[in-house]
Amino acid sequence: MQLVAQIVLNGVLLGGFYACMALGFSIVWGVMNVVNLAYGSMIMIGAYVTQLAVLQLGLPLAAALPLAALATFTMGYVLQRALLNRLSERSVFMTLIFTFGLNMALINLNLVLFSADVRSLPDVFGRASFTIAGLSVPYGRATIFAVAMAMTLGLHALLNWTRLGNAIKATSFDPDAARLSGIDVPHVYALTFAIGGAIAGVTGALVATSYSFSPFAGESYTMKAFVVVVLGGLGSIPGAIFGGMLLGIVENLASLFLDSGYRDAVGFTLLLLVLVLRPRGLMGRRFFAEVKG
Repeated sequence: MQLVAQIVLNGVLLGGFYACMALGFSIVWGVMNVVNLAYGSMIMIGAYVTQLAVLQLGLPLAAALPLAALATFTMGYVLQRALLNRLSERSVFMTLIFTFGLNMALINLNLVLFSADVRSLPDVFGRASFTIAGLSVPYGRATIFAVAMAMTLGLHALLNWTRLGNAIKATSFDPDAARLSGIDVPHVYALTFAIGGAIAGVTGALVATSYSFSPFAGESYTMKAFVVVVLGGLGSIPGAIFGGMLLGIVENLASLFLDSGYRDAVGFTLLLLVLVLRPRGLMGRRFFAEVKG
């Protein structure tokens, strides 16, 4: 029983990391109806920026993390304003093809700039842990979980308590009506994509502290983000957290009863079940990002 409880706790903590990946992916898909296949490559850029900041510039991780977010925020804004806005009136398939091409371009850019070598930061948190009710909680995973919760609360506050959030929601519901009310829709789209990019940068910083990475590692993160968003419900911010935790728990339990190689298969099986039984996701509702469908 203690072993199962420990595995469930580890799954919850892993789910916090999955939620980090899903938040940025969800807001871009929900508001703009763009499935950003380049999202994982943006996470990798955040990881590389973090590594350069820590190893080359000697910055502490606390300073490298916002630097990674700023880099991917800027990149996201420029990409959306210069390129993706030209496709905003096209079908979702056009943006899907475009972001697929963008992903290939970013992978090759990372290859040119950083080579194909697998990299990682020195173990920032080490093996230190603390105990809760007899269960071991590694400091590294606890930190990642705390960052996920902080980003969730920050994004919730931005969308519900600021003028920018109201503009994002209005644009999501009806871009034409938002345009008539004086909202600069291309600017809102660019900011939305940039916010998603900033979250990807933070996720990349967390990847650099805990995992090895390379230019090709981003695709697996894109797939995980896709699964978590569909599980939790498109546009539901709490759904991203819940979907991440559910996926983390299921994958960890699968490793207990099955070979670890079946982790991804179990996750995608869960995805199929949710799509069949509840297509809107487990916490899906008529929220600002779901009307795009």
